[in-house]
Amino acid sequence: MSQPLRLGIAGLGTVGTGVVKIVRQKANLLSMRAGRPIEITAVSARSRSKDRGININHYAWEDDPVVLAQRDDVDVFVELMGGSDGPAKAATEAAIAAGKDVVTANKALLAHHGQALALSAEEAGRVIRFEAAVAGGIPVIKALTEGLAGNEITRVMGVMNGTCNYILTRMQSAGLPYDVVFEEANQLGYLEADPTLDVGGIDAGHKLSLLASIAFGTQVDFGAVELEGIERITIQDIHHAADLGFRIKLLGVCQMTGRGLEQRMSPCLVPAESPLGQLEGGTNMCVLEGDMVEQIVLRGPGAGEGPTASAVMGDVMDIARGFRVSTFGMPAAELSAAKPAQAVTPAPYYLRISLDDKPGALAKVAKALGEAGVSIDRMRQVRHDEATAPVLIVTHKTTRAALEEALAHMAGLDVIAETPVALRIEKV
Repeated sequence: MSQPLRLGIAGLGTVGTGVVKIVRQKANLLSMRAGRPIEITAVSARSRSKDRGININHYAWEDDPVVLAQRDDVDVFVELMGGSDGPAKAATEAAIAAGKDVVTANKALLAHHGQALALSAEEAGRVIRFEAAVAGGIPVIKALTEGLAGNEITRVMGVMNGTCNYILTRMQSAGLPYDVVFEEANQLGYLEADPTLDVGGIDAGHKLSLLASIAFGTQVDFGAVELEGIERITIQDIHHAADLGFRIKLLGVCQMTGRGLEQRMSPCLVPAESPLGQLEGGTNMCVLEGDMVEQIVLRGPGAGEGPTASAVMGDVMDIARGFRVSTFGMPAAELSAAKPAQAVTPAPYYLRISLDDKPGALAKVAKALGEAGVSIDRMRQVRHDEATAPVLIVTHKTTRAALEEALAHMAGLDVIAETPVALRIEKV
């Protein structure tokens, strides 16, 4: 019988526990599919005594994940601790230096240090696999690096944070305001300890930067991702978008343009009848466009014990079979440093503006838009009882630069009651 592939797992939270369950419950199936047994030899976590619903007494215990990563009886270091620095980074570096392959679900670590780690791994003849770091159980990394390897990727977009999608779809289905649904999501345990990682778009932005690197052969550059969260989206925006035939999604988009690599994670309006528009709850969706394949859509659970552990095991199985691929789909030394670019492709925009209810207010807004070269497609004043009048505007296609110029003009007007909300209407 072939030698077993021996795993050392650092982090026994939801995902780590799920990996242990798969290895234990599906041992025969994994062995037959990999051509060799898959075994866990050692584990590490913050607490040894915590009740996780699994028995870990069969495995060696290490308090320090760095020590775990260096053990002679570990072939693959499985990093499931999280965090962009600290123990996760130190242990991953130690594993590579000790000649181990690495499987991780840590998007923050790779978004901030992916290029350096990939270079180290490839110089040492090791691999880093991270399917579980992006979109949970959806095999989007595998799709880009393998299934679509014969394509020149033209655009990647998707909904990559299930918590935000839950909040936005729950607001729509229940007619509840943002703060109520936010608290509901918090009580259900959907939010990170720092909620801004979710609702601020940071978590999804990490994932987008990794997909952009693979899709366009560039070094990971999370700092170049334009980030805007969903905190300012109101139930009124949800209703107004629906009236116009759209749904609001926290949408990630990356594409290579003549000016450089565009990466943005922001709330957008998408057609209600589109696959993205119909996406409900905590589900994720990735839309991949290539010159040969045109467009494919991948949909599935973006988090949770089973789906994420499934993605981890997919990477483990590839290593067990001897399949090896560069971290970001091509050698790290050949990845280019892309020039960051803001969105330059013209698109229509949705604007919600609160105006002081007095004569000439609308005319001043229209003038600010016109002077910036932004043309109005539709405009409607919403019925109101307050001293401020909500006004909805849908523009014709315009650039973000022109829109920002118009918004800057509006900021100086004496009729604007609060900062306008501007959402791109994305063609999908």
